[in-house]
Amino acid sequence: MRASKSPKPETLLCLEEAFEVRVVGREGEFFRLELVSDGDFWQHSEAHGRLPLPPYINHAAEPSDETRYQTIYARQAGAVAAPTAGLHFDAVMLDRLQQQGVRTAFLTLHVGAGTFQPVRVHQIAQHRMHCEQFDLTEATARAVAETRAAGGRIIAVGTTSLRALESAALADGSVRSGASETDIFITPGFRFRVVDCLITNFHLPKSTLLMLVSAFAGLPVIRNAYAHAIDRAYRFFSYGDAMLLEKQKE
Repeated sequence: MRASKSPKPETLLCLEEAFEVRVVGREGEFFRLELVSDGDFWQHSEAHGRLPLPPYINHAAEPSDETRYQTIYARQAGAVAAPTAGLHFDAVMLDRLQQQGVRTAFLTLHVGAGTFQPVRVHQIAQHRMHCEQFDLTEATARAVAETRAAGGRIIAVGTTSLRALESAALADGSVRSGASETDIFITPGFRFRVVDCLITNFHLPKSTLLMLVSAFAGLPVIRNAYAHAIDRAYRFFSYGDAMLLEKQKE
């Protein structure tokens, strides 16, 4: 929220000259708001809101972004950002993967505003992740267990999927189903129990996502991958290219 003075609790705000919210409080860099006007918040946001593109995309949201910045399998409202590794998949590709024997399963993770927050502390242990909700169905949990039992690999599409799976991990590499929340902060030294491979985009420096991929594949691998990407003029960030990473051996 951009304002000359931070709004205090009980302040009424009119958003887009269309509906009112009340400031309930503040949690770090984020404000908690309560809908005052009649109606449903999601209906108001769909009617009057603007697509929240990442801050490094330097153009205002255009009509084409409504489809470009969304996965084809999105179902539930609630995220403030797209899981951008999923943008590389279309229906034709998913059909081809299925024909080749690749099994797919889905989970819901409501990406929070904290995904765009850089790490501003010198000691990464002092950084606090923004809590995010996720929902992992029994069908997906069963697919993970069956794939693991058959000797297959679990490939997470995106860091958000990986964080949800590892947050729901059990000791044997299976996952528990159900809705939950995660504030897991994955840094080098983390023990991965579920995910064997990761499809992900190239991330910002000093970001928690860059720390996550370094923990997963190993810092030397990531440094080499980024050097290669820069040398070959790969596209970075949300609308950029992707890479397939294998978990480093313990």
